[in-house]
Amino acid sequence: MKFRSSRWFLILVLFQAVLAINCGQNQTFNIVQPNGSNSVSISVSPGSGTVMTGQTLQLNASVTGTNNKGVTWSIFSSNASAGTIDPSGLYKAPGTALFAPVKIQAASVANPTKTAEATVWVLAPGTVSTTNNPLVAQYSMAVPDGGSVKVDFGPDTSYGLDTWTQNAPSGGGPVNLLVAGMRASSTYHMQATVDLPGGLQFQDADHTFQTGAVPANRIPAITVNQPGNLAPNSGVELLDLINYAITGNPLQAVVTDLQGNVIWYYDVDPDGSTGALPFPIKLLPNGHFLINATPAGSGGTGGPGVLMEIDLAGNIIHSMTSAELNSRLATAGFNLVSNAMHHDFLLLPNGHLIIIVDHTKDFTDLPGYPGTTAVLGDALIELDQNWQPVWVWDTFDHLDVNRHPLAFPDWTHSNALIYSPDDGDLLLSMRDQSWIIKIDYQDGKGSGDILWRFGYQGDFTLASGGAPAAWQYGQHDIQIDSANSSGIFNLSMFDNGWIRVMDANGDLCGSTGQPACYSRAVIFQVDEPTRTASILWQDTNLPYSLALGSVNPQANGDVEFEEGFLPDSPWKAVAQEVTRETNPQLVWRLEVDHQPGYRIFRLPSLYPGVQW
Repeated sequence: MKFRSSRWFLILVLFQAVLAINCGQNQTFNIVQPNGSNSVSISVSPGSGTVMTGQTLQLNASVTGTNNKGVTWSIFSSNASAGTIDPSGLYKAPGTALFAPVKIQAASVANPTKTAEATVWVLAPGTVSTTNNPLVAQYSMAVPDGGSVKVDFGPDTSYGLDTWTQNAPSGGGPVNLLVAGMRASSTYHMQATVDLPGGLQFQDADHTFQTGAVPANRIPAITVNQPGNLAPNSGVELLDLINYAITGNPLQAVVTDLQGNVIWYYDVDPDGSTGALPFPIKLLPNGHFLINATPAGSGGTGGPGVLMEIDLAGNIIHSMTSAELNSRLATAGFNLVSNAMHHDFLLLPNGHLIIIVDHTKDFTDLPGYPGTTAVLGDALIELDQNWQPVWVWDTFDHLDVNRHPLAFPDWTHSNALIYSPDDGDLLLSMRDQSWIIKIDYQDGKGSGDILWRFGYQGDFTLASGGAPAAWQYGQHDIQIDSANSSGIFNLSMFDNGWIRVMDANGDLCGSTGQPACYSRAVIFQVDEPTRTASILWQDTNLPYSLALGSVNPQANGDVEFEEGFLPDSPWKAVAQEVTRETNPQLVWRLEVDHQPGYRIFRLPSLYPGVQW
């Protein structure tokens, strides 16, 4: 018993000794750990931020795991002049913008291997300046690499309108945004917002801009009426007008708000000496306008003019005269000499451009036309991105010159060209044939053959009845009004009704015993496989406009159309938005006195992809 008790006593003593040694080691570890272990951590707030040139940004460091809260601050930047930071973390930005971020690091004094950093972007305030157009400002902003910028603007600091967004050049640099959509003789506020990599945003200070005046005698005589409580589709109105048989020289290429106030224009004929008109004008995907400035000519197709790409300030980016076009055709080996570019052009998905030109070809002893007759027909010319001809299609190669129902020898008088995305083919509207034809283009790989002819004496049967009067005559501005563009699709147009054939005997509207001629906005459903068509919608309660016009279905379901050649004061153009019902209701109406309108239609805004 004594032996066993002594043994257990010895074990107990040894255990207490070991325990005492271990406790002593733990006390020593606790003293050393705060000054040199991995438990020290550090963070910086804000972790990212923006600061204007010459201004300061307070950064704060938080150190845990040690009683020593001290830090040292360092700046890392590819730019030698990246600003300064004091021991309290107050960063002062340099006086010039930096196109790459500044990295600012805080290191723990207790353990310098423990660091944290903040990313800071340094931006300079923007500047606003005038341009050649009194209604357009230039907003210049230096934008860092990977950033983008847009401008909000309006009559007060609530703004309300915005430009599109433009990316910084590679490596960062200045971005010049043209701000357009402002009324004349007015003060506007504008502010740039810069989006930076990582989701940061920088808002510039508010700037003011005073628009200039537009001479009162140059402003078209525009009135707007909204008779009921129905709201028109949002956007702005592009007016493509013509100075025809009037005194003075009012503007012809004009954009208005929906109250009829001029908010942008381009002066095609500043002093009235050239007789040029926008024939037509369209907003391009790059934010520029493309204008075919063509003097009025015989037959309404115009004379030699100039194709111009302009920016919103009116600066010419690219231009080509009719003479230069003919020189390029000859150099490229095409046997075509054009008289004028006219009526329409088409921008293709690949950036190429197709224009309509006319030219004459002599024929001898045509039926009813003895001797030599110089027939005026049309051709299509495809231009590459440098406006060099790469493809030519000629009506004289594909149509019968002996079919001339209207104004022969102005034989085809093409006035609209659209692209079919589904099959890559082209649809061409020919006023003097009262036909829309489909051309086998296939994105430049097609045969050029005419696949079908839509209209009176064409390849379709009008299943909804009423033929031949229910076909279109002397039509303008065809548009595809459906998600698909081939097979079974919808085709809208302004049907002028010029020399409308009323019955199987060929009797014409306005002739003895026949109704007066009438115009209408109409949407057909086209069934290509069965070669049938039907009328989906039409508004026939219109005065007769023997020429000009447009029709554009709207995103809200309404239809906007324009009657461009009404015999009043001495001429008038009327655009109206109506509901798409059997008995359409008038939603909105714009009138232009003294000027015909080639096309008047709604744009979402003055910037591609932006809705106002």
